[in-house]
Amino acid sequence: MSAGTSTDRLDAIVIGSGPNGLSAAVTLARAGLSVRVYERNATIGGGLRTEEVTLPGFRHDICSAVHPLAFASGFFRKFGLEKRVPFVVPSASYGNPLDGGRVAMAYLDLERTADALGVDGPAWRNLLGPLVREADAVAQFTGSQIVQVPRHPLVAARFGLTALAQGGPWWDLPFRTEAPGALLSGVFAHTTLPLPSLAGAAAGLTLATYAHARGWPIPVGGSQAIAEAMAADVRAHGGEIVTDTQIDSLADLPDARVIVFDTHVATAARLGEDRLPAGYLRRISRFRDGNGVFKADFALSGPVPWTNPELFETATVHLGGTRRDVARAENAVDAGRHSEPPYVLLSQPSLFDPTRAPAGKHVLWTYTHTPRGSTEDRTEAIIHRIEQFAPGFRDLIIGTSTMNAVQMEQHNPNYIGGDISAGAPDFAQLVARPVLSSDPWRMPGRGLYLASASAAPGPGVHGLGGYYAARSALRHEFGFTRMPDLAPGPGQTIPAPDATLVPDAIHPHTLPEQ
Repeated sequence: MSAGTSTDRLDAIVIGSGPNGLSAAVTLARAGLSVRVYERNATIGGGLRTEEVTLPGFRHDICSAVHPLAFASGFFRKFGLEKRVPFVVPSASYGNPLDGGRVAMAYLDLERTADALGVDGPAWRNLLGPLVREADAVAQFTGSQIVQVPRHPLVAARFGLTALAQGGPWWDLPFRTEAPGALLSGVFAHTTLPLPSLAGAAAGLTLATYAHARGWPIPVGGSQAIAEAMAADVRAHGGEIVTDTQIDSLADLPDARVIVFDTHVATAARLGEDRLPAGYLRRISRFRDGNGVFKADFALSGPVPWTNPELFETATVHLGGTRRDVARAENAVDAGRHSEPPYVLLSQPSLFDPTRAPAGKHVLWTYTHTPRGSTEDRTEAIIHRIEQFAPGFRDLIIGTSTMNAVQMEQHNPNYIGGDISAGAPDFAQLVARPVLSSDPWRMPGRGLYLASASAAPGPGVHGLGGYYAARSALRHEFGFTRMPDLAPGPGQTIPAPDATLVPDAIHPHTLPEQ
């Protein structure tokens, strides 16, 4: 369908309303430009959607659920996200249950975590303490393209050496027990990469650093709240957002000086093919997609009945076992097989945000990794894995919604083969994302810019890809030498969530019978 008329002239068009598309639109609109966002779906958000997919009253995050980058991202800090969206921060960022009822916990408090790790406490403190103390510098370094002169060279060097140590064959060092290795490998496995790997270690160390610096916050009401806050700012500054509009050709669009793609780079290359040089198109054709995911959402009649009640202090649980168990599961997927038992990433935000489900009920969000393009139903494998550490879980399920890897792509075309990273986030494709360039967001076609997770700095809800693409467009197309202020204005801030409404953790008297 046509998205506009020839008399409809704009400064900038953004295709896609995921976190990067919206951050680009915010930045361009704040600069005083006329901006229009086109979204193929009826609702905005991309990976920031929250919907009732199981039963009425149960609000599930469709892609992202917990947001370690919400308080760390340079864009979100400029945007003042904490002042616009209420968040709750659990006292533990993530946990890993182990056999025999044991559990390893990464608390927001680094010292509490180290104390709980016993003999390995000093090693954990020595590994992460220096990065936690320099968390802002870590965020700046890891939230930029790798091809750069680091603003904080000593922090970058320490981070790099730590990632090298944890991403190589000696990754068990310096620990003497299973717990710290399980904690690290559980968070390294977020990347869907084989383990050990340098890129997996770098991404995991970033998340582990934020776990102790500012925690892993949960937006009250669901991830959609983040998208709505950005959309509200776009509209407040004159921008438009058009939903239910599929863009199949740039000829469908009104005239615009700049087009920003919050799409997979392959889609951007297809749409912009007539404007892009053959050499660039050849380079893009070599961009590789990663492995897929299987997503299962559950509506529950009660909280997950963890054997170890310490897990009720966190919304995020990694079900992978020991470091070797996690590596075995992830390497099986990388070899094209479904792992048995699988590594499962799990979040139960309703422990901390009662707006997600009817009183006394809960929502549960789970992923497991699969070979790309998989159509296998992994629901039973996920349930069985949870039952290992929470006997009786199956009896609490009152509703289920699932998506295999192929269905993930059907839901969001950026997730080719079910790859939610919009391109394998291995080291080579973090250096050259999507190509090796000092300005990878600027495509070599008139007025074309790439803002999605296919561009640096890569996957994650941080808005940085969109911000960097908009910044590049402002400089090259409009002659801006100073970026616009993104801070919230009068009437755009919200009060902190009511402590009586959003508890720090579920209270012991509400736990199910064991």
